[in-house]
Amino acid sequence: MADAALRLTTLAEELLGAPLPVRIRAWDGSESGPPGAPTLVVRHRRALRRLLWKPGELGLARGWVAGEIDIDGDLYAGLSLIAGLLWERGADAEDAVHPLRDPRMRAAAKGLVEIAGPWPPPPPPPEEVRRRSGALHTRHRDRAAISHHYDVGNDFYEMVLGPSMVYSCAYFEEPGATLEDAQRDKLDLVCRKLGLTEGERLLDVGCGWGSMAIHAAREYGAQVTGVTLSREQAAYARKRIADEGLTDRIEIRVQDYRDVRDGPYDAISSIGMAEHVGSVRYREYADDLFALLKPGGRLLNHQIARRPERDESAYRIDDFIDAYVFPDGELAPLGRTVGTLEEAGFEVRDVESLREHYALTLRHWVRNLERHWPEAVRITSPGRARVWRLYMAASALSFEHNRIGVNQILAVRSGQSGDSALPLRTRTWN
Repeated sequence: MADAALRLTTLAEELLGAPLPVRIRAWDGSESGPPGAPTLVVRHRRALRRLLWKPGELGLARGWVAGEIDIDGDLYAGLSLIAGLLWERGADAEDAVHPLRDPRMRAAAKGLVEIAGPWPPPPPPPEEVRRRSGALHTRHRDRAAISHHYDVGNDFYEMVLGPSMVYSCAYFEEPGATLEDAQRDKLDLVCRKLGLTEGERLLDVGCGWGSMAIHAAREYGAQVTGVTLSREQAAYARKRIADEGLTDRIEIRVQDYRDVRDGPYDAISSIGMAEHVGSVRYREYADDLFALLKPGGRLLNHQIARRPERDESAYRIDDFIDAYVFPDGELAPLGRTVGTLEEAGFEVRDVESLREHYALTLRHWVRNLERHWPEAVRITSPGRARVWRLYMAASALSFEHNRIGVNQILAVRSGQSGDSALPLRTRTWN
C-alpha cells in the first residue's frame, strides 16, 4: 500500500508541533495534506536520511540541490509556507526537530528512520563547499570564497542577470520597469550621489563585470579603477570596456581592496561587496576606504543588512548560504555598519533603503533563470542551477518579509574645516 506521504505528514506534524501547511507527494506516488496547497515533492527517501543527519535548513537544502526534494506549484508560496515553519522557531529550528530532545520526538524520529531506509546518509551534493580551514577573511580564504560564487561562468551570469550584467539590487522608478532600465537607473543614482564630474577618479570596489565602471566613464567622464578578486569577472569586464572604446578611462585589476595604494580618489563606490568583508574585517575595510579618499571625497556603500539580534553573539551565518552560495559571507545590521563607518572618520550624510527594489530584482533573476533552465543546467550542473533558483527565490521572500534589507549609505570624508562639499539639499543628487 502506497502510504509514504501520509506517514510523512503525520511524522512531520509530530516533529514540528504544528499542522503541515503544504501537501506532500512521496516517491511511491502517494499524496497527503491540504488540497490545493503547494506540494512538497519528495522524490527519494534519501532526502529523509539527509534530514535526520542534518535537521533543519541544511538537510532540506541538500535534498533540494540533489534533486530529491522539489516544489510543485507556486515556488514562492511553497517556500514561504515551509520557511515560515523555520522562521517561527528562529535559531531553535534544529532543536525543534532534533530526535533526542523528548520521548514524543524520539518516537516520531524512530518512525522517520523506518521510512528513510538504510544508513549511512548520502554524502553532500558536490556543489557544497567543503569545510574550510584557517582564519576567516584572510586574503587566501576570501579569494577562494569569491571564486566559488563568481567563477560559475560568465555565460551563466548573462542568462540570469541579463544584458546589464549588474549583480546587485536594481532601482525601479516604477514597479513595471524593465530590469535593464532599473539597473541603468541604479548605476545612475550611484553616480549622482557620488557627484561625479569629468576627469574625477573613481575607485569601484568589487567591480563585478564592469557595469558601474562603464556607466561612470561613459556618462560622467570619470577615470575609473575597478578591483575584483575574480579573474573571470576581470576578463569579461576588460572585453566590454574595449568594445565600448573606454580603455583610456577604465582600468580593471585583479586585486584585493586592501592592496590598493594609489589614492587619493575623488569617490569610491562599493556595491554589493561589503557583505563579503566579514565582521572581523569591517573596521579595516572602513579605515582603508577612508584613507583612499581625498578630503571632501564621497563613499557610496550599497550593502545588504540583516535585522539586529537581541543577543548579537548568537548570530550565525545562514547554513544554506554559507554552504552553497556565499561562503563566509556575513550580514550586519544597518546601525552597526553606520557606526563603523563613523568610527573610521566618515560623516554619514544619507541612508536610503531599497529593500522592496531587491525583492523585485530577484524575481526578475528567477524568471530569467527559469526561462533559460535547460541551458543553465547544461553549462553548470543540475545542482548548481537548483542552488541558484532556491537562493534567489528564498532571498526575494526574505526581502519582502523584512527579514533582510539593502541600503545605500552615502558617507563623506569631510575636510579639516568640516566642509562636506555637499549641496544643502542632498536628495537633489547633483
